Parts: sequence; C-alpha cells; structure tokens
Amino acid sequence: RELFAEYAAELTDPDQRRLYEEEVAALERERGVEVRFVHPTPGFVLRTSQAGSRRCYINVCSNALMGEPRARAERGGQRWELPYSLAPGREELRPAGRRRLLYDVVFHPAALRLAARSARFRRLLCDTALEAVESRCGVGLDRNNATVLRGVSYKGVPQAPVIRSPLPGGAPKPPDDGESPLPPF
Repeated sequence: RELFAEYAAELTDPDQRRLYEEEVAALERERGVEVRFVHPTPGFVLRTSQAGSRRCYINVCSNALMGEPRARAERGGQRWELPYSLAPGREELRPAGRRRLLYDVVFHPAALRLAARSARFRRLLCDTALEAVESRCGVGLDRNNATVLRGVSYKGVPQAPVIRSPLPGGAPKPPDDGESPLPPF
C-alpha cells in the first residue's frame, strides 16, 4: 500500500508531470517530431447520450495552442473557421460505480469568450463539438437532447493530449560505422 500511495503521489506531483513532459518531448525530438502538450482550461460541459442509452459528457475547453476563430463574409452571413483539438474519448468510473464517457474538445480561448457573449456563437461551438466527436470517434450522439450543464466547467480528471508535428529536416540519421550486428535490409 505504501508503494502504491507513493506512486499515486508521484503521478499527481506537478514537478514530476513537467519532468515527464520534458522527457517525452526530448525523445520525440530525437525521432524528428515536435510534441506540444495541450493542457485544457475548463470552459463548459455538454451532456448528451451516445447510441440513445449511454450518458456522455463533452468538455468544451480552451488552450492558446489552438488557432483563433476566424470569420469570412459570405452572401447571407458569415462562415466561421473554428480550429479544435479532440482528445480520444475515455471512460471514467463515477463514485456510484457507474461508468461515464468523456470527450474533450479544445478551442482557442477567444472562441469561448465569443460563446460567453453570444448565444448563437455558443450554439455554433456546441454543434462543432458534437460534430467533431461524431465524425472523429464514429459514434452517434443525441443532438436534440444535448444540454449545457449550468455551474459545471469540467467533468472528470483533465488529461493533456499531444499535438505532433514533423520537424524540418526529419529525424537525424543514425551513424553508420559499419559495425552493426544486424544484416543490412
């Protein structure tokens, strides 16, 4: 029990988390990939159901790493570009022993500020989040009964997904000293 408690304390320690992220970034850099951790800042929560029976929650969050929302004028209105990041869905155990499905959709902080001022923009943000989960995760959500939970900014334990992008020049080539124990490919 002591070892498990020590391990749990180490996982929740912010210094250990930062060290872990730095090590992962360094390892990925060696492979020719830049890694950025997206730490979601809570915004609001959408409650809906998946496949008509399982309750699920969509955390609409923000992070400055996402692109800013942009509007383009079109005939009859505007077309919005809303860049987002979608973390893979996860299942968490509730205190009552029941499981709940959680999805995190992360937008730029400016998008959440616009949603706080305009009900129409908030509806656009909710529709985008629902569409993102449906299309990327291949699930069917109940859009008609999706509601924003009042007084709740985040459900579950926040997790930081990563954004990977290739570095210019790619991965460095290993040195060829001719003494490899493996035969050439």
